[in-house]
Amino acid sequence: MNQNQTLEELLKNYDPTPVEFDPAVDGGDEYLIRDDHLAEKERLKSVVDKLKEKQRENRKVRR
Repeated sequence: MNQNQTLEELLKNYDPTPVEFDPAVDGGDEYLIRDDHLAEKERLKSVVDKLKEKQRENRKVRR
């Protein structure tokens, strides 16, 4: 890139439309693996939250 280019010259081909994910171009199904991990994480988080809530019910407070 030439250091003497103006901002207008640098942005002349800029297209502000959102870019959609295309598995054929962007690398197959790796995003599906990430989505599976995130879904599993949410499921396990809800299980842990329920168990913690259940433990708090059994806790006795002495005064």
